[in-house]
Amino acid sequence: MVRAAVLPAVGAPLEVTDIELPEPGPGQVRVRLAAAGVCHSDLSLADGTMRVPVPAVLGHEGAGTVVSVGEGVGHVAPGDGVVLNWAPSCGSCHACVRGEVWLCAHALDGAAAVHARRADGGGELHPGLNVAAFAEETVVAAGCVLPLPDGVPLVDAALLGCAVLTGYGAVHHAARLREGETVAVFGAGGVGLAALQAARVAGASRIVAVDVSPAKEELARRAGATDYVVASEHTAREIRALTDRQGVDAAIECVGRAVTIRTAWESTRRGGRTTVVGIGGKDQQVTFNALELFHWGRTLSGCVYGNCDPVRDLPVLADHIRAQRMDLGALVTERITLDGIPAAFDAMLAGKGGRAVVVF
Repeated sequence: MVRAAVLPAVGAPLEVTDIELPEPGPGQVRVRLAAAGVCHSDLSLADGTMRVPVPAVLGHEGAGTVVSVGEGVGHVAPGDGVVLNWAPSCGSCHACVRGEVWLCAHALDGAAAVHARRADGGGELHPGLNVAAFAEETVVAAGCVLPLPDGVPLVDAALLGCAVLTGYGAVHHAARLREGETVAVFGAGGVGLAALQAARVAGASRIVAVDVSPAKEELARRAGATDYVVASEHTAREIRALTDRQGVDAAIECVGRAVTIRTAWESTRRGGRTTVVGIGGKDQQVTFNALELFHWGRTLSGCVYGNCDPVRDLPVLADHIRAQRMDLGALVTERITLDGIPAAFDAMLAGKGGRAVVVF
């Protein structure tokens, strides 16, 4: 038996309880978790913004050590450190064949599988976003584990599974930020802080961080922000004032709210790029008129998992980490236990902190 944080139903409080995991079958890997990041997407699953089968063990950002492997698994072995990959690509769907593995049509097929059972006889459990990282141990498909690169601390590596890949990819792959350009990052949570670090790596000349909380300024500046703007109705005007009245070359929205998306758009220069990373609900409607679309010539694009291929991008990130160009530890604002996850959810709702990490 292992301890896990279970979502019994959409909108219900998490329950930390014992679960029973099966031994890994063919093509599966059992992992003992070292750490799991508490991501806003987990909150979106808990409140129903994103739909997955329930009851479920949540948590999709984690790292740990391989305990055992099933038949046919050869890329990892017991004792290996691994990063969990919540969106494994099938390699054969239309998106994968085109090289857009982050849009794989079958990436979340595993979320519908039966992952474990409650030890108290409460029935079958699903694995959240495939990996069920809010547990002392988990059993996942082989495609959900990536070998931990040398020189990356195991606990810190948990953030590579979502926040860092997403923030890095939003800057380098989606927005295609170039050296000398200006950028604004909206939201200084885990993904936003990773995006700020990635913008610094890209050589941006001005990096503006935007958040509702004045208390996050120090975090944002440590991550690479050259300027900090407390969100208000004047945010776009303030950003234009920082950029010779032009607006930034690229805006990265990491919040997922209509008002923030609209502000990011208005903060982008004529001909610039606005990239939406945040996951919003269906009720968050953003409107544009036809004339402004023509006049401003901006590009507005969505971004899934940072438009990353984890197999390709993880070694690149490891190089940045070993060279101290990126600092995973600087993204962590609190280390908690499984019992601390509900409080971490509350902190996210209140706009506090960067990334809370469950350390096992």
